[in-house]
Amino acid sequence: MSKILLKNIHTLMTDPRKKDQSGVDLLIVDNLIEKIQKNIKVERGVRVIDCSNLVVIPGMVNTHHHFYQTLTRNLPDVQNAKLFNWLTYLYEIWKGIDDEAVYYSSLTAIAELLKSGCTTTTDHHYLYPKNFKGDIMAIQFEAADMLGIRFSPTRGSMSLSKKDGGLPPDSVVQDVDTILKHSEECIQKFHDKDGMAMHKIVLAPCSPFSVTKECMKESAKLARKYKVHLHTHLCETMDEEDTCKAMYGLRPLALMEECDLIGNDVFYAHGIWFNDDELKILKETGSHIAHCPSSNMRLGSGICRVKEMLAMGINVGLAVDGSASNDSSSMLLEARTALYLQRVKYGSDALSARDVFKMASENGAKMLGFKKVGRLEEGWAADIAIFDSNTDLSFAGSQSDSVASLLFCTPKDAKYTIVNGKLAVDNYHLVGFDEEWLVKMQNESAKKLYKKAGII
Repeated sequence: MSKILLKNIHTLMTDPRKKDQSGVDLLIVDNLIEKIQKNIKVERGVRVIDCSNLVVIPGMVNTHHHFYQTLTRNLPDVQNAKLFNWLTYLYEIWKGIDDEAVYYSSLTAIAELLKSGCTTTTDHHYLYPKNFKGDIMAIQFEAADMLGIRFSPTRGSMSLSKKDGGLPPDSVVQDVDTILKHSEECIQKFHDKDGMAMHKIVLAPCSPFSVTKECMKESAKLARKYKVHLHTHLCETMDEEDTCKAMYGLRPLALMEECDLIGNDVFYAHGIWFNDDELKILKETGSHIAHCPSSNMRLGSGICRVKEMLAMGINVGLAVDGSASNDSSSMLLEARTALYLQRVKYGSDALSARDVFKMASENGAKMLGFKKVGRLEEGWAADIAIFDSNTDLSFAGSQSDSVASLLFCTPKDAKYTIVNGKLAVDNYHLVGFDEEWLVKMQNESAKKLYKKAGII
């Protein structure tokens, strides 16, 4: 039995909808929060963390990412590109990923997430290069387990290449039978249906313009057979809408309805260009939205109607998206961006800091199918992010609202990140992991990828 005691917490946000607490202790026993009260007795053998100057919040949940894109951040030729041009250029680089590239990029993305207070993440991997050695999902789970994050990746898929009118090269797409066979194998091998599982699987046809109707329909059937969730990119740009109309004679959401890729077990990345009627359909079906503000700004895609969605009761989570369109994996920075971007569209009271923290925790956990994850309550998962906003110069003068200061002031790394009752980040450092080594290996892997593509 392992125990961690957070002692004399300066500010504790158990749930963004509730009043913050101060001067309380929080006891973790194994993977659960056992007690939240004042003056919990310190027992021998318990790790005690003095939180008298610290802010304690629920660990954040990242609902959309592409880990492999950490290898192609900040490339000059696509710093100012729109989505389709951006994809066309980068596919020619991404087609060269190998097992090492997947491993180091996964470690890099997860490390960044953990250090920014994220305790649960998904990843949308849809590139399956021919002659790839090893199982991409297995490699990613190995990386997640090494660093200790709660992981629910999506087995992505693409079945339309350039020869079919799609964007990716032929070498990274698969036929439907191969996609479905491996998807089922991933579910059987990795998916844990427990609400607090460390491993889950989601099925995720990449986008309406990169897979066939058959792939979407059959993926939906397979997911329902095993009761796993579904995911895809949707309504990210007007180009996507035009492409869907040209290919199918339907707007993107209508296509999802036709393919049965809609419902309370489905979450869409981006969701910028829904019209009023479509928002009503999202509400009625219980479908979810993974909001990716930095990527939407970076690519000039538009502003998601988050304020309106939340007011209607649509569940909206938060996501960093791929690190070639962000170019960061910081959940705290993403939360700040979400707070501010809505205000550009809807005014200064569009979202509060606590609205965003709820999106970034409980809403995201619900979207990915977790239960009793995303709040700090007795009997809930011990997934916790702890920040110092009291002794850092960037927060000086901000203590009238310590929780909100994490967003309104300069976002910083978490001092401690606890996942499933275990420290993953301890005093700003990844536990048992050489960060300098990872930076070196990631940079070498990126250079190797660029050389394959002939850009260096």
